[in-house]
Amino acid sequence: MSDTAARTTAITRAAMRHCVRLGWAPVTEMPLPDGRRADILALLPGGGFVILEVKSGPRDFLADRKWPEYRAWCDRLFFAVDAEFPLALLPEDAGLLVLAEDDAALLRDAPEHPLAPARRRALLYRFATQAALRLAAAQDPAGLVEMRAALRVE
Repeated sequence: MSDTAARTTAITRAAMRHCVRLGWAPVTEMPLPDGRRADILALLPGGGFVILEVKSGPRDFLADRKWPEYRAWCDRLFFAVDAEFPLALLPEDAGLLVLAEDDAALLRDAPEHPLAPARRRALLYRFATQAALRLAAAQDPAGLVEMRAALRVE
């Protein structure tokens, strides 16, 4: 595994642990209705959604300019990085999690920008369907193709 891939994996795992510790339900590599894919989409206990955009380093952040579009699919947007990331690169109007051993520390909370009710409902259905499909696929890998076709999910 490359250094970048190992870093991404460590940051993602730490961010997921942070989500679970807060009572959030995270799903990685979540396909969004606009064709994008969120690194982590987490469902909050109150029904809100956060997206955590994982960045392995400055090059990853500077090369990827699609993250502002994620705001359309969440109530709050966070970046998740490791302790070596130059934090001054990240926008002030997004939350910030920094890898701290096997967990992540919240350095800055994200401002809220609530989703419209119809969009939230559609995203909730997509989230639940994707999570259920992944669980079913873990229990029946051979039936994955049939399940995807039946649910019309990526």
